[in-house]
Parts: sequence; structure tokens; C-alpha cells
Amino acid sequence: MTDTPDNTPSPGQTLSARAEAARTERLARQAAALRANLRRRKDQARTRQDHTAEDKPATTHIPGNGESKTCP
Repeated sequence: MTDTPDNTPSPGQTLSARAEAARTERLARQAAALRANLRRRKDQARTRQDHTAEDKPATTHIPGNGESKTCP
């Protein structure tokens, strides 16, 4: 992820207290948004996984005749 600009000021540049506070708030909002997005994506992945598991019926192997039987 090196293609995005760094959020730290340049070495010779100092931010005013107001600018620093705004920067800190912006970074906090961004971090919260990223956490919420990750949580949402994980929930979506779990939901998809649950639906695919429900769609596929479980099969058992019957050794006598070699056929598979679908479980209810």
C-alpha cells in the first residue's frame, strides 16, 4: 500500500494545534470507517459461506453398493 501519500507532515513542516487536531480527528474517522468496512466484509463472507453450506446437501457413502445417499 505504498501508492498512497503518507499522512505525516514533511520533516521541516510543523502543523498548528488546530491543524494537528483536525488531522488527528480525520485519522480517527478513517480508522473507524476502515474497521466498520472490514467488519461488514467479514459478515458478508460468513453469510455467503453459510448459504453455500446450506445449498449443498451432505452425502454419505454406502459401502455395500457404492452409491451415495443424500442426507435429509
